[in-house]
Amino acid sequence: MMLDRSAVIAFAAATDLDRAREFYQGTLGLTLVDQNPIACVFDVCGTMLRVTAVAQVATPGYTILGWRVDDIDGTLAGLRARGVSFTRYEQLGQDDNSIWMAPNGDRIAWFTDPDGNTLSLTEFAT
Repeated sequence: MMLDRSAVIAFAAATDLDRAREFYQGTLGLTLVDQNPIACVFDVCGTMLRVTAVAQVATPGYTILGWRVDDIDGTLAGLRARGVSFTRYEQLGQDDNSIWMAPNGDRIAWFTDPDGNTLSLTEFAT
């Protein structure tokens, strides 16, 4: 059995599952599959995302979860309308929309969930 033929499960940590559910389901629009005392489980375009209850979230300082989007400007506008704020990193020279353009033309924006986990959106250059 090779893992290249097995589905990936993504994980994020949360100190308050009800608050995490509201963010991931209500704000980001993910489909809730199950909620129990230890996790909220979401379907993200066929990938399982388990937001697991923890006493304290360790915020590593890098992106833990990201989405590939076709229209980053439209996606940012939609998320901003739902109350999401995007992170600015002074050293990156992001544009007025908080988007950084990588040397290869990819466009990336970052935001955090209620526990401080860094999430991202990427529009890949064609």
